[in-house]
Order: sequence, then structure tokens, then C-alpha cells
Amino acid sequence: MTTPPRSPAVAGQFYEGDGASLARQVESCFTDPRGPGALPTRQRSESRKVRAIVVPHAGYVYSGPIAAHAYRLVASDRPPETVLILGVDHYGVSEGAALSGRPWLTPLGPTPVDTDLVQALRHGPVRVDEEAHRREHSIEVQLPFLEYVLPHPRFVPLEVGFGPFSFLEEVADVVRDAIRERDVLLIASTDFSHYVPAATAERLDRMAIDQILAQDPRGLYETVTRNDISMCGIAPTTVLLAALGGTSVRPRLLHWGHSGEVERMRDVVGYAAMVFESGDERSPVK
Repeated sequence: MTTPPRSPAVAGQFYEGDGASLARQVESCFTDPRGPGALPTRQRSESRKVRAIVVPHAGYVYSGPIAAHAYRLVASDRPPETVLILGVDHYGVSEGAALSGRPWLTPLGPTPVDTDLVQALRHGPVRVDEEAHRREHSIEVQLPFLEYVLPHPRFVPLEVGFGPFSFLEEVADVVRDAIRERDVLLIASTDFSHYVPAATAERLDRMAIDQILAQDPRGLYETVTRNDISMCGIAPTTVLLAALGGTSVRPRLLHWGHSGEVERMRDVVGYAAMVFESGDERSPVK
């Protein structure tokens, strides 16, 4: 029996609800002044240096151009064999870390799931829980970008609930083991400070970003929790950093911005696009 795909939860809200309009909206994120300023190149490298990216997940009008900075680099790289998206549990329904094992729909069409990687990830606190994904948007909003920049992408959605650092280390161990010897692009989906003045968002977000650039998962976790930084994706980002531990990658901040750049508002949400690149010409995973 064919598994029915997951229907989009936020099409027509966070992004356009029909395929043609959505494709134009994704392109506008690249050409926007807050974005890279141009559409991605159609010339790809023979190697793949982009090992992981950190991208926001708000409505495209607010965070899409920021995310486009990272997806522009993915578009110029050799395509990965599969993509693992680490998302947020905004609704507190996931008991641990929740996988989905079925295709996901957006107005651009279905994105198939890498069932082999799903099985490799089903260990310890990581299990399949389709209900945990039903309303969640943090993974879904990445798919139109992936569908735009990659030919025939396969992916795995993994929603990571917040918990003690030891729990996130355990999830990261599962991820590290599962992607070993696989050609996988890792994505952590997160926004940064929520509903604070722009100057406060910039100051607090810089504290978190500095820990990401230092590739210090415990430092990030403790900085965010100790300073009450409302970074919703602290769990998936911590897992990404811990899963990359011991590998030769170089992190870069591509762009930081906030929702107040789009329209006047007293309190803003902060967004950042970051990339982790390998230091040689080989596949960053194999």
C-alpha cells in the first residue's frame, strides 16, 4: 500500500498556496535586497563543500530572503544524495525526536523521503511519529527552497523537542552514526530572538551566533538558556553542532536580519543564515 503524503500545514499562510505563485515567491527571495540579490547560478561545482546550513522558518516575506543566502550556496554545489532537516517542536507534542517516514507535499509537488536514512535514524530517542509533524511549519517551509535549488531532492524530517543537553547529545549521536558514509546535507531550522526591540535582538542573537561559529554545542545551549534568548530552534541547532563535532568544517555567518526591516514594528524576530563548509574538495561526508 502506498503511504499517503503529508499535506502542507502552512501553504497560503507562510508562503504562497499555488505552485506558480510559490515559484515566483521563492525567486523573489533571492532577488530581494535583503537576499543575495540575484537568482542562484545554474552552474554547479563538481565537488560538494556545503556540509550544513542554518536557516530561518518564518513567513517568506519576513525571513525568506535571509534563508536564500544559504540556499544560493546549496544551488552552486554538487547536489547531495539526501537532506536531513532538523526542525522545531513549536507545539510541544513530540516526545523526544520525531521522524516522518512519508513524502511531504507543497504546492510545488511532493518531496520523497529517504526511507533508508529514516530506518538508520530509528534508534534511542529517535522514533517515527507522524502526528508530531501534522501542524509543524519549521521543516515544511524549507521544502520549496530545496525543490527550487536541488534536482529531485530526497529528504528526512526530524523534529527535535527541547530537553536537557544530555538528551540533545544523544540525538546527535544517532544523527552522526546515521549519516556516516552517507552524502547528506544537514539543515537546522531556527529563528533567533522573538519579539524584542531590534537592538536587543541583534545583541542577544550575536551571543548565540558566536557560539555557533565557535562550533560549541554546549556553549550555545548554555548561552541561550542562561540569557533567556528566545531562539526557538535551540534544540535542532545544538544537535547539528554536536553531530558535526570532530569533522573538518568551517562555519560562516552569511546574513543576519529581522522582521522590522520589512515593516515598522516595535518588537522584532531575528533571523540568520549560516553555512558549514568542508575544507577540501572531497565530499564532506564520505
